[in-house]
Amino acid sequence: MLCAISGEAPQVPVVSPKSGSVFEKRLIEAYIAENGKDPVNGEELSADELIEVKAQRVVRPRPPTLTSIPSLLSVFQEEWDALALETYTLRQTLAQTRQELSAALYQHDAAVRVIARLTKERDEARDALSKVTVGARASGTGGDAMQVDSTGLPEDVLARVENTQASLSKTRRKRPIPEGWATAEAISAYKPSESTDPIFPGGKTLSVNSAGDSALVETAEGVVGVFSLSQKQVLHSLQANGPVIDAIWAGEKAVVASATGAVKVFEGGNEVASFNSHAGAATGLALHATGDIVASVGADKSYVLYDLTTNAVIGQNFSDASLLSVQFHPDGHLLAAGGSDGQIKIYDVKTGSAAANFQLAGPVKQVFFSENGTFLAAVTENSTTVSIWDLRSAKEVKVLETGSQVDSIYWDYTGQFILTGGPSGLTVQQYSKASKAWSEPLRSAVPAVAVAWGSAAQSIVALNTDGGLTVLTAQ
Repeated sequence: MLCAISGEAPQVPVVSPKSGSVFEKRLIEAYIAENGKDPVNGEELSADELIEVKAQRVVRPRPPTLTSIPSLLSVFQEEWDALALETYTLRQTLAQTRQELSAALYQHDAAVRVIARLTKERDEARDALSKVTVGARASGTGGDAMQVDSTGLPEDVLARVENTQASLSKTRRKRPIPEGWATAEAISAYKPSESTDPIFPGGKTLSVNSAGDSALVETAEGVVGVFSLSQKQVLHSLQANGPVIDAIWAGEKAVVASATGAVKVFEGGNEVASFNSHAGAATGLALHATGDIVASVGADKSYVLYDLTTNAVIGQNFSDASLLSVQFHPDGHLLAAGGSDGQIKIYDVKTGSAAANFQLAGPVKQVFFSENGTFLAAVTENSTTVSIWDLRSAKEVKVLETGSQVDSIYWDYTGQFILTGGPSGLTVQQYSKASKAWSEPLRSAVPAVAVAWGSAAQSIVALNTDGGLTVLTAQ
């Protein structure tokens, strides 16, 4: 008989009733005192349960001193027994650790697979939710308007878009600069000439009408004020029924987009139409060259087209990411939408199909076409630069470094000057068609969350960070 621990013939053999194995009594008692288990099968075992085996016992002589060889052999035997017990314990612990590691790896792999499946199901659910049909109510028609898919525009709207494109594309590039338009020398002398009290706290949207006298500014949450720059007072208050995200002029009509997804149209201070086509917040507005077609983009990954002559939704097209900004091409045949994924998506207005795609480094906060129809300016969130893209080559041809954060951009009617505004001030960047070079005729310390050109670019209107309007003119 050999001990299951040491592998040697035991001096005092005992048998475990749990595993039936034979052990040296002193070794198994030491193991039980430390672990309380049978070392072979791991079952609970106490020293009282051990069964002694009656065998001829070898009587050892009286222990000699350590100066003799027999005493040294006895010490070595005890050391060997301890080493054998420790090695056995280590082997058993290693086997148990391997089993636990194998189980942990299996559980981790299963958890990763479950997470991947749930993530896929979540994305599919979000995509399905973003495409839920939301009816558009037009108060001017007194009923619910049908959701229109992006299968093309109605024939009458399509005819207006095509006629506008045909007339503008022929004359736009050769059109002379209007008489009385501001020059770079005049702009370089612009200084703050007048400012209002902070009557627009928290306002982040600004739109000046074509006459350069009336401005749309958020006066309070859910309220947009029609502010007269000449009279320096709010003429009308427009109720948007939600935090205002953007507001633009469409001729004499004011169009307001809110965080509730509603797009409302006002005329003379009265609401004439209301649309609710977005399943989330409406994040941006743009006016078509016809003057009576408006586009809105939203967090539901779609852009919607509205016909203000009939107060109806005429199209809705979905993308693969939330949209933050929008702008029509000067000819009206293209629409640029900036996404939260850093992409500028160019769509054909007439068909709704994708025409081009530009990639930036962050969420596209604002886009703006040059009046010559060749360039597209874009700015991303928390960026100090403005990216200029050439539509002909679909390449980024210039990066304008302003030196401070840019929150708003605005290209003038002639395509010469691009106005930028941010918390540290505003700048005017000039593009010379003759030399194909950029220069900076103006840099002002007036902080601005939104900027716009006045009539004939003879002034700059800035919504400052305190909630007041500052007008810059030549001094």
